[in-house]
Amino acid sequence: MRFERRERPSAALTLLAPLGAIASALAMAGALIALAGANVAEAFGLILQGAFGSRLGITETLTRATPLILTGLAAAVAFRARLWNIGGEGQFYMGALAVAAFGLVPGLAGAPAPVAVLVCLVAGALAGMALLLVPVVLKLRFGSDEVVTTLLLNFVAILFVSMMIEGALRDPLAFGWPQSVPVPDAALLPQLVERSRLHAGLLIALAMAVAVWWVQERTVFGMRTRAAGLNARAAAFAGVPLGRTLVLVGCLSGGLAGLAGAIEVMGVKGYVTTDLSPNYGYSGIVIAMLAALHPIGVIGAALFSAVIFVGADSMSRALGVPSYIADVTVALSLLTMLVALFLVQYRVRR
Repeated sequence: MRFERRERPSAALTLLAPLGAIASALAMAGALIALAGANVAEAFGLILQGAFGSRLGITETLTRATPLILTGLAAAVAFRARLWNIGGEGQFYMGALAVAAFGLVPGLAGAPAPVAVLVCLVAGALAGMALLLVPVVLKLRFGSDEVVTTLLLNFVAILFVSMMIEGALRDPLAFGWPQSVPVPDAALLPQLVERSRLHAGLLIALAMAVAVWWVQERTVFGMRTRAAGLNARAAAFAGVPLGRTLVLVGCLSGGLAGLAGAIEVMGVKGYVTTDLSPNYGYSGIVIAMLAALHPIGVIGAALFSAVIFVGADSMSRALGVPSYIADVTVALSLLTMLVALFLVQYRVRR
């Protein structure tokens, strides 16, 4: 048996492979649910009901999908150029902390809401951008492995956030609970649905997905990132400025992850804590791979993950199946997707 590279994968195979990967992951998750003693069909029905069966479920699913879209875009943008950004979690927290810090700027609380919102969004994006530029510069200057540096910076960023909310940014009215000062009301994102947590950050995330797609498909910069990802040496020989391209990719990727943190604080929490993110940064890597690094596909992959996470909570309460089945399902989706992408590029020969 050997693997032979396909000259050009068919459009049907490219389309069906992700669907087959998701179906395989759900089948394996169903086997685990059956081992837990629950009815598989009932369990999946409760997951869908929990995610879409009520006004609360729908709004919570979309709220959960919002930061996942942005962290998924952050990973997809970087991976497309072979810049392995594993630091989305740290960039998410730095973006959130920047919003809390700007909340203390004199005059921001009294500024018009559009100005305050824009300032905080830009601050969050710049904070995430700055954190990723450190590994990018180390990679370009010293050849360091960005997988290691971005991963380790996650822990540095979270510890820094913990230090700040225990110190300079601590809320004196939190009764000793470690949280930052609240974001000014003028900087909070408006709700899209009354009496729900769904906020305008969803529209921002969708707009960013379309913007990233346009940049990658319709601009010279997008062409350069694709060329750098396909073959860096050939791209450099063709005149692509690899250093400048990777720096710009790092700015875009880190900015998207930082923007996710800013939006989560401005739209949902209103302040920063060390448990702000249920691994949104790491989940973004899974979502990027499920979407095959396509910006529009990221929306669907983020929605799929949000449905699993939100619906699994409801299913767990009804059937007694551990809610960790959601994490297992998403992890299985990643593994099956990697196999599917491999089989799209290679065929098995005897």
